Amino acid sequence: MSNKKWAVKRLTINLTTSEAEKIEQYCEMTGRPATDVIRELIRSLEVEKSK
Repeated sequence: MSNKKWAVKRLTINLTTSEAEKIEQYCEMTGRPATDVIRELIRSLEVEKSK
């Protein structure tokens, strides 16, 4: 396990070829790693807070 404190959960996802190509192209264009891009996308998701 990584020694980084934020590394709490590891996810493995299955992507279609076109999805993988899209994330790879985006990462090449922006110079950002896929992990950062995906984390940012997850943080942008709006979820209803349960009471």
